[in-house]
Amino acid sequence: MRFAEIRDSREWSELQVGLARRGQTVDAVQVENEARRRKSLLRLDEWELREFVTDRPVPEHIVQLCVQIDLAAAALARLSPIPADYADDLYWPRVW
Repeated sequence: MRFAEIRDSREWSELQVGLARRGQTVDAVQVENEARRRKSLLRLDEWELREFVTDRPVPEHIVQLCVQIDLAAAALARLSPIPADYADDLYWPRVW
């Protein structure tokens, strides 16, 4: 069971295990792909290119978010079984 906040209301809901019920399993590669997707939303490659060209470091908040995303991905990949809703924001650091 988990707590979810939807718009202005709050509710308790059961975890969705739709993939697990259909016999599909989640593997570590899918978790790594989700982590890569979340890093791309931070435009990490552009920050790293800027650092290479101008020698100005990547902003510290971007570095910290990337480390947190890596840690979350590593923790999820070690779970057995990996939750079917691994892409839910519940498992990942908040990006403001």
